[in-house]
Amino acid sequence: MKLKFAAKATDLISEKTDCLVVFTNSNKRLPTVAASVNKATGGAITDLIKGGDLGTELGSHALLHNPQGIAAKRLLVVCADKPKLGDRAFMALAKAATASCLTAGVSSYSLCLEDISVEDRCIQWQTRIFTETLIKATYRFDVYKSKKAPVQPAAKFTYVVADKASVAAVKKGTAIGEAVGYGSSLARDLGNTPPNICNPSYLSKQAKAMARGEQRLSVKVLGEKEMGALGMHSLLSVGRGSVQPSQLIVMDYRGGKKGDAPYAIVGKGITFDSGGISLKPGASMDEMKYDMCGAAAVFGALQSVMALNLPINLVCVVAAAENMPSADASRPGDIVTSMSGKTIEILNTDAEGRLVLCDALTYVQKFKPKTIIDLATLTGAVIGALGNEASGLLSNDDGFAKTLINAGQLSGDRVWQLPLWDDYAKQLKSPFADIANLGGPGAGTITAACFLSEFVKGQTWAHLDIAGTAWLKGAEKGATGTPVGLLTEYLMGL
Repeated sequence: MKLKFAAKATDLISEKTDCLVVFTNSNKRLPTVAASVNKATGGAITDLIKGGDLGTELGSHALLHNPQGIAAKRLLVVCADKPKLGDRAFMALAKAATASCLTAGVSSYSLCLEDISVEDRCIQWQTRIFTETLIKATYRFDVYKSKKAPVQPAAKFTYVVADKASVAAVKKGTAIGEAVGYGSSLARDLGNTPPNICNPSYLSKQAKAMARGEQRLSVKVLGEKEMGALGMHSLLSVGRGSVQPSQLIVMDYRGGKKGDAPYAIVGKGITFDSGGISLKPGASMDEMKYDMCGAAAVFGALQSVMALNLPINLVCVVAAAENMPSADASRPGDIVTSMSGKTIEILNTDAEGRLVLCDALTYVQKFKPKTIIDLATLTGAVIGALGNEASGLLSNDDGFAKTLINAGQLSGDRVWQLPLWDDYAKQLKSPFADIANLGGPGAGTITAACFLSEFVKGQTWAHLDIAGTAWLKGAEKGATGTPVGLLTEYLMGL
């Protein structure tokens, strides 16, 4: 279901809609918009508060049918808890309000966000977050179910403001929210697609489909023969055990000036990770279809960039392979030569993400990018360090890292910087090759990034380990689309 969005300056009292959504807080004095609606309805909101029907917790709400004194058929009142909220509190409020709206099950909503004050954030940001939240809440993935949920008519959400000067900012926020929301949906679709369908060739087809009729985007797919000629034997070693051929997918977006150096994002696209000869435990191995969520986020971010017509040049590279055991699979103890010329001793075939990324990182440098971001579901260790609340960030440039941290805060895709010290890199020494693909038992996320850093010398580079944030388990199992929001926020700010 694709939602419809609009923005306008109008009088809320006369706004004809199936459901008018206003916000209040736990203070005794109602904020401006809620006070005007309360007056028009003869004190309906204060009656809810006095009767205890609204509640005082963030997101508590009450729905009134056929309210008197206003044109709306329903009135949804949502509690914002405090007069001024922080980023995370507003995001939680948006999620709760969205759930309340969708429960009403009507076709048109008018929302006024002006009574909500968010510290250091404007109405454009609020609208963007609310729009993203609505799109994410209505996401469904039932392509492979024989009985699908009934298709609901597309609901329309109109953001209403009192001042015409605010309409442009609200429209801009809506456009960003739609771009990020649907970009995240694409990433989620790719992540949720089963691995018998979503293989490296499938990802290549998706890239070509994105470029169809799009003059700003060109796509080049390198097969195993071409990669072999370039010396990408590290990447090729990962897919040796699979019948699915490995691919390097290069998507070149030219929205900026001709000749301007591009920015680069590189995604790990292991469409299924069995661990190879270093076989993973069987429990939850089905979730290893999500090992290509870094690649999925690259696709999603690129779609967002194109939707926003960002005036930049952007090179997106996806290293796609399937890691399977077979008689021809790579073995622990094998030594391979990367595109950079560095030799790598494979100590564990389940540390395969860094083997595909190192060649992709070497390849993307031919475009002479201003910055490089790689993103990957790289290590289980990052979950031990940060849980599922933030992605790991490691960079060879602290200024660049701070920019990405800020982008993560603004978008909700939070990251936390871990150290990239030479002390950790010592764990990767090999007596037989230039470098080993595995460090010691400790600091696995850091040593994995140290490995990658060897292939980006002289580049402004950052690595995002999204193993803890790329998908959910349990009743809400599925890909999250992380970190499409962060990437889009960063690229918008250039």
